[in-house]
Amino acid sequence: MIRFEHVSKRYPDGTTAVDDLSFEVAEGELITLVGPSGCGKTTTMKMVNRLIEPTAGRILLDGADIAGVDPVKLRRRIGYVIQQVGLFPHKTVLENTATVPHLLGWQRRRSRERAAELLHLVGLDPSVYGDRYPDQLSGGQRQRVGVARALAADPPVLLMDEPFGAVDPVVREHLQNEFLKLQEQVRKTVLFVTHDIEEAVRLGDRIAVYGQGRIEQFDAPAAVLGAPATPYVADFVGADRGLKRLSVTRIEPGDLEKPPIVHLDDTLGSAARRMAADDARWAVVLDHDDSLHGWLSADATESGAAGTVRDHARRMEAWLPVGSSLKHAFSTMLQYDAGWIAVLDGERFLGVLTPARLHEALRRSIDADVRAVDRADVDLDTVHSP
Repeated sequence: MIRFEHVSKRYPDGTTAVDDLSFEVAEGELITLVGPSGCGKTTTMKMVNRLIEPTAGRILLDGADIAGVDPVKLRRRIGYVIQQVGLFPHKTVLENTATVPHLLGWQRRRSRERAAELLHLVGLDPSVYGDRYPDQLSGGQRQRVGVARALAADPPVLLMDEPFGAVDPVVREHLQNEFLKLQEQVRKTVLFVTHDIEEAVRLGDRIAVYGQGRIEQFDAPAAVLGAPATPYVADFVGADRGLKRLSVTRIEPGDLEKPPIVHLDDTLGSAARRMAADDARWAVVLDHDDSLHGWLSADATESGAAGTVRDHARRMEAWLPVGSSLKHAFSTMLQYDAGWIAVLDGERFLGVLTPARLHEALRRSIDADVRAVDRADVDLDTVHSP
């Protein structure tokens, strides 16, 4: 979708902002450009919509050299979201969102219908927010309108220049979550500029880590964190890159332990025998349709009490769907002070993740990237310490 071929940008004073840059972005891919201020990431992005012209090389959009495209027409085909949003203060939210369709000559009714549709998509009810003005919105709401406006003409490419940098950390995390959900629906080709490595790791399908005017590493987030290509990248992602990697490593069925399972209507005696057979001090409790109910302590079966598991089972709040990040799993363990969490596939119980298994999953993930194999193919006897 986007291809840079030996692109450079040099200014008359001799400053080189971008030096011989070559990379490709696939259709529907979200690429985060991350690096310190002045490294060339924003210059890279602005060359895509010709707000800045390269001094060497060429940029192709869907196979066509953008140098031969009228800049105004090009920009109307590319969504653009900036940190300060840039909404027109004298126009309502609905009018702001309909700006590009209006410039493209859409009929007023069609433009407003599209604007209302996009506001719904970013979580703003047009019947509530459509007639408001930007100064009547919170910072997070203005950012949502900015994203909606950028998507209004259904552009194939979306450029985002630190779009969530001007809001507080709580709102920022919420906007990141909402944008990831939105991207799953619209699947735009996105260049996302940020100086925050955690944001880059969380959002990007791949990350371009910039040095001074050059890309030091261009790879999947897990690879950048697990195997930095240069000392510069290792220093930039930080000594805590192992912890950051938790956010991009997903729980897989092979990571789970299989504890003894009992059902609500089992007797305490049969539950005790099942736990004894596995030398376990607890069991997972499922209901009649094998959905997770909770857990049962071996202490309850040793008290001599009669009855069924139902009478002594405890509810289980610490659970996650398979595919959740190890960071989410670790946070859930801490939140519930739990020695393990249940992992589900929909309503179906798959197993439990313990701290030891979480650590093993992280080690498998790192070694799999280093050896270019699947996690399931990693033998823990040969795993290197991260």
